Amino acid sequence: MKKVAVILLVAFIFIQFFPIDKTNPRPTPGMDFLKIKNTPEKVAKIIRTSCYDCHSNETKYPWYADISPTSWFVKNHINEGRKHLNFSTFAVYEPQRQLRKLEECIEMVEKKEMPLESYYLGHQDAKLTDEQRAELIQYFKQAKEDTERRIMFNK
Repeated sequence: MKKVAVILLVAFIFIQFFPIDKTNPRPTPGMDFLKIKNTPEKVAKIIRTSCYDCHSNETKYPWYADISPTSWFVKNHINEGRKHLNFSTFAVYEPQRQLRKLEECIEMVEKKEMPLESYYLGHQDAKLTDEQRAELIQYFKQAKEDTERRIMFNK
């Protein structure tokens, strides 16, 4: 038992020498969702607090992102989040893709699938109240309607 504990301790210390890259891509203000959609500050604050760590290039890494193997989970989670939706580069999405992403935002917030429950462990301020959920859903629906109008106008 003592031998196993020593091996685990040595392994834990060893993996600390393989930190994650916590460098965020450069900001692109002209492509950011909140800017291009002229998001009201109250809604923008909710989105920044509950979505941007995983779905933008503005990730604020928590203290536990410095400890392996937890850091690997955090980094993978952020990479996956950005891959599915990156608010920092929203303007580069084709209009149809923007529509799909807005529909997904509505669905995920309605079904309470986002933010993830595991995210709340270190980010209690990200937990959405029913009122905040309603505000986000309303806002995303309006943004979707605006995008649909823009698509129709450009045809």
